[in-house]
Amino acid sequence: MSKYWSPAISQLTPYVPGEQPKVDNLIKLNTNENPYPPSPRAEEAINNYPKERLRLYCDPDATLLKQALADHFQLQYDNIFVGNGSDEVLALAFMAFFRQDQPLLLPETTYSFYDVYCKLYDIEYRQIPLTNAFEIDLEQYNQANGGIIFANPNAPTGRLLELGKIERLLQNNTESLVIVDEAYIDFGGASAVELTRQYDNVLVIQTFSKSRSLAGLRIGYALGHKNLIEGLERVKNSFNSYPLDSLAIAGAVAALEDDEYFRETTGKIIDCREWTTNQLEALGFDVVPSATNFVFTCHRSLSGAELMSYLRSNNLLVRHFGKPGIENFLRITIGTYDEMQELINTLKQHPDISS
Repeated sequence: MSKYWSPAISQLTPYVPGEQPKVDNLIKLNTNENPYPPSPRAEEAINNYPKERLRLYCDPDATLLKQALADHFQLQYDNIFVGNGSDEVLALAFMAFFRQDQPLLLPETTYSFYDVYCKLYDIEYRQIPLTNAFEIDLEQYNQANGGIIFANPNAPTGRLLELGKIERLLQNNTESLVIVDEAYIDFGGASAVELTRQYDNVLVIQTFSKSRSLAGLRIGYALGHKNLIEGLERVKNSFNSYPLDSLAIAGAVAALEDDEYFRETTGKIIDCREWTTNQLEALGFDVVPSATNFVFTCHRSLSGAELMSYLRSNNLLVRHFGKPGIENFLRITIGTYDEMQELINTLKQHPDISS
């Protein structure tokens, strides 16, 4: 701790991202990246971008990307906000909407950046437990609040909420904003973007990092009523007017236009997820139903810490959170079929796992 820090900084516990290995011989199944490369169109757009234009500032409004997103979702231009990854969009949204007199409501087991933002911005919050089946029970959110946020599908559990349940929440909760974080929605769920056409109290946040294979470019966006977007723009332009660089904008527009490649790769991941689930269950694992590009699973007799260490020693990276209630669970990203076959083969070699 430095004497020059602001007092609140010494109390912060930062978000800890998954390990990014510095060696090439590891199979990386720990940070939910897409195992397939970006769309060839995205690669071509980046390669063909006029490099002499990089001396100029990028478009602060990311006009081409906003219009492409508006066309894709059949929304208006002023219903779209873009930022440097969905993490930045979330951070700006917490500042714009959740510093209220009542507490923010969020799931007890969810994306751990949420409570980090609350502490960073001094936002009072209340965590709502999941059900015994690791589901978000939106009935529990019908209480006084200064906002509600949840991931759908949830992370790290992978469970999906039906749109009807979200709509009932919006109908009951009319005096504060509901944010639906849809980082994984393309792997098996129906987006709440349809609800933004009818309700002005919902903001949907998505990313190009997962289903579009562009995690390295950092592209996130929000969809919602124009008044919500205006609030985000006010905060963004008081913080960083140029969140997306020119190459990211060009690559994202091209990736969004390549719907055939998007459907092909997400379809492969969904199919491989179901195969992996069946294989794990045959080895004595319990697997939470997933609508994401990962599975959340625990073995019936082995601890999560032991299994993570065993897999790491065999060049397989998976995520273990070690938090109360989920300490025996692993979150395993769905890779290619070859990578998942290697995972299953390695687990079969564990002396306490029988196939």
